Amino acid sequence: MDGIKYSVFTDKGNRLRKKNQYTFNVESGATRTEIKHWIELFFGVKVIAMNSHRIPVKRRRVEHTMNFRRMIITIQPGYSILPLKSFLKEKNFNQNKHI
Repeated sequence: MDGIKYSVFTDKGNRLRKKNQYTFNVESGATRTEIKHWIELFFGVKVIAMNSHRIPVKRRRVEHTMNFRRMIITIQPGYSILPLKSFLKEKNFNQNKHI
């Protein structure tokens, strides 16, 4: 799992999660088939679609390249990535607790 850096938790990612889509930052050099294989093997889900894009770089004097790209992975209905779902439920519970 060297190619997958981490899962991304943003507002857009939360909306996509309702559509059974998950967002990950992956290494630039990893291929789509490697990422698909790692996701299916590690999480035990069936991947049906993958979209990727590079994150825009903030302009500086010295050009800086990103070493990762963002992948939006759609998994088959009926599957879910449980560690992410339990993390989000726990996070929402803690936020509502303080209100």
